[in-house]
Amino acid sequence: MSKRRGPYHHEEPTVEPRDPRPPRAVALEWDRQRAPRITASGSGVTAEQILRIAEEHGIPLHQDPGLSEALAQVPLGDEIPESLYIAVAEVLAFVFILAGITPEDRDRGYRHDDSSPDE
Repeated sequence: MSKRRGPYHHEEPTVEPRDPRPPRAVALEWDRQRAPRITASGSGVTAEQILRIAEEHGIPLHQDPGLSEALAQVPLGDEIPESLYIAVAEVLAFVFILAGITPEDRDRGYRHDDSSPDE
């Protein structure tokens, strides 16, 4: 015999288990001449320090645990592998949009400042 559920039956919500891995952060640098390279990588307290330093310097942050995990496999100082070009290009496009950088800025460089170039 099965129990009948009345109109006020309440199912307990399920709780998704937290990811037991510590947070991970990876910092990239791109000189526009070569592929981006890994400049910092770490998990736990080191990841928190990387994020804090980035925030203090106004560096845009993008959260993608899968990409962070893949980039964390690249040795510090190395260029990203070709297999990650598209994923990293999508992040760079996101950063450029946030910063208001357009393709026309390519000839002037991507860093904006308040001074106009000497003509």
